[in-house]
Amino acid sequence: MTPRYIIIHHSATEDSGTVSWGAIRKWHTGQHPQSPYKWADVGYHYCIELIDKEYEVLIGRPEDVAGAHCQGMNFNSIGICFIGNFDEKPPPDAMMKRAVAVFAPIIRRLNIDYELVKPHSTYALKTCPGKMFPMGRFIKALVRGNW
Repeated sequence: MTPRYIIIHHSATEDSGTVSWGAIRKWHTGQHPQSPYKWADVGYHYCIELIDKEYEVLIGRPEDVAGAHCQGMNFNSIGICFIGNFDEKPPPDAMMKRAVAVFAPIIRRLNIDYELVKPHSTYALKTCPGKMFPMGRFIKALVRGNW
């Protein structure tokens, strides 16, 4: 797979010890008893969440493996999930600062056009990554390399 797009998601859940990257991975791989999925791994390539008072970027699927995060776009995109519900409140500045610091170099390395960094809502009938996610500001910050 050669990624051409970056698709931005939110978990639509509060970031907490019970709803975290680990919980999402268990849901996607069918380890949760109510999960309808049985994927080989979590659907996203990256995630950002609060761990011990610091925002950390965690790795999911390898970049050269198709995701399972956006129907119709999985074979040409990298899926990034921000843990939180950004329909209810905007992501914290510390989260966005960390995201830009980590993802701007990845986007440059993969030679992805900044115009192809898209919200999940472009491809699905969802608000994802949330009504209050500052998508335009995020893309401008990726271009500059700082929040």
